[in-house]
Amino acid sequence: MNEDKIIGIDLGTTFSCVAIMEGGKPIIIENAEGGRTTPSVVAFTRNGERLVGQLAKRQAVTNPARTVQSIKREMGTNYRIGIDSSSHSPEQISAMILQKLKNDAEAYLGEKISRAVITVPAYFNDAQRQATRDAGQIAGLEVMRIINEPTASALAYGMNKADGTSTVLVFDLGGGTFDVSILEITDGVFEVKSTSGNNRLGGDDFDEALINYLIDLFKKDTGIDISSDLMAVQRLKETAEKTKIELSSALTSEVHLPFLTADASGPKHLETTITRAQFNELTAHLVESTIGPLNQALDDAQLKPDQIEQIILVGGSTRIPAVQDMIRRFFQKEPSKSVNPDEAVALGAAIQASILSGDLQEILLLDVIPLSLGIETAGGLFTRIIERNTTIPTSGTMTFTTTEDGQTSVEVHALQGERDIAAANKSLAKFHLTGIPPAPRGIPKIEVTFDIDADGIVHCSARDYGSGIKHSVTIQRTTGLSPEEVESYKREAEEFAEQDRKAKERIAGRVQAQSLCAEAERTVTTYGDRVEKSYVDKVLRAVEAVKEALARMPENVVDFENIPKENRIELKPLIAGLDVSLMDLGRAIHSGNRKVEKAVKIDNNGTKDTEPASVSDEDLSRFELDVEND
Repeated sequence: MNEDKIIGIDLGTTFSCVAIMEGGKPIIIENAEGGRTTPSVVAFTRNGERLVGQLAKRQAVTNPARTVQSIKREMGTNYRIGIDSSSHSPEQISAMILQKLKNDAEAYLGEKISRAVITVPAYFNDAQRQATRDAGQIAGLEVMRIINEPTASALAYGMNKADGTSTVLVFDLGGGTFDVSILEITDGVFEVKSTSGNNRLGGDDFDEALINYLIDLFKKDTGIDISSDLMAVQRLKETAEKTKIELSSALTSEVHLPFLTADASGPKHLETTITRAQFNELTAHLVESTIGPLNQALDDAQLKPDQIEQIILVGGSTRIPAVQDMIRRFFQKEPSKSVNPDEAVALGAAIQASILSGDLQEILLLDVIPLSLGIETAGGLFTRIIERNTTIPTSGTMTFTTTEDGQTSVEVHALQGERDIAAANKSLAKFHLTGIPPAPRGIPKIEVTFDIDADGIVHCSARDYGSGIKHSVTIQRTTGLSPEEVESYKREAEEFAEQDRKAKERIAGRVQAQSLCAEAERTVTTYGDRVEKSYVDKVLRAVEAVKEALARMPENVVDFENIPKENRIELKPLIAGLDVSLMDLGRAIHSGNRKVEKAVKIDNNGTKDTEPASVSDEDLSRFELDVEND
């Protein structure tokens, strides 16, 4: 019996993606909503429901305090997210995202999935890598390999370019992290020469720069500081992301945020124009901060910029024109456009999965450890045992001794980093070695060994060299989950899996209705003056009708299962009609046609007629408001 398939997962800061090898080629698996990427967002409703992905992102504006985003930046830390009486670790939140990707893959493949290759930033340390593995385990996945994101991208780029030798630099600027790796690709062998990066630099920081500018602008215009208003800041976040994306292809972007807040004098709006030049000025320091890791990677690989033959851009933030301009100036050449920045990492993970399963044997991957490993020695100094950019898997051993006469135990503090002062590096573990035979200081020889596996995860051991007797080592992680916690969270995730599936089905209709109303209001606010007022009024009346229908339902009802059948029958055509009205209005705006077909019949009281005009069966079938099964 063949083992189940191994999927490749890009667990990103802002978006995640899943891929599989089919017919010898990696392909992206679309999610249940039809998207090729899934927002890395988790939300908790007030009624205890859990939303993941697009549904969670849609409701973030109205539920900012209970919506978790960019959790990847907290992996491997003691950070906790408090929701009501519950506390969630970054591993748990990430597991919810992984579980969503796993479910989407199972739906596509028609079989259960239990194994995966998951990517991490090249500059992730041991604690962050272990946290990622724990998240996979909680989600019900056996993590076959942890692979660096730039390396995965290089696999996607070089899979069909296996002949000859090429020196490639991967510039990976994602939503929350930045990596740069240099590889030499020779006849199917992918050897990483060096890697560098910054785990606190990404598209979120570009958004933050624009958000802060808009907050300052709003305060200057109105005298109101909205920086502590969660709902207003979430609206600014969505606007900043939209503006950043628009400025990648346009020179200006309009910001329209009506009713951002209010004071005694009435509602306050934010309207302004952001130019690409302004955006470049606001984010110039972020672009500049990528140059240091670039130089570090080149120095470690003992290469000059003109020796790089291909530059691969990965991560959505590499679409920012200022980033591309910097790369052109730095390397004096155009970067390659042969890979999709959003999908290359997942595709590479799927290729690595195929290598591990034995289906793909023509490719060999040789990765490196991104940060040096060592221990704290006398005076609080950091003594390196394994240098950064050493090919993995590998091991390193160094011998130490006691500092006091008759000392029978030592504490060895293992660290990871590049600073000469131990306290400035990342603490990984503490070794308590006991049972050393009493002797004058300097006589006992204590052999400390670091072993690094192919995932870049560190294992440690120690023994008394003089007696030859091995001693057990107790490792106390400074962060991370215990095996018991992982198993507990795994059971909890399994218990929630079916509940989450049903919750998604139940809540989708209400979220859809509310989102459609919000979209209609935004469209009218921004573009309504381009068409005759009567057509705008029809859309607004349709919005009001949908809102009234929702309001007539019990306040404590958040799912359509508990809504009386007659209410669902009423709401279904209303939503479909509103959608058609909005599409017609959109066509009128873009075509300049001032005649818009009537989509929904609304009487003078703002309520619907029983038969919405021009709503086809196909329109109705697009909405998951099941009224036939009652």
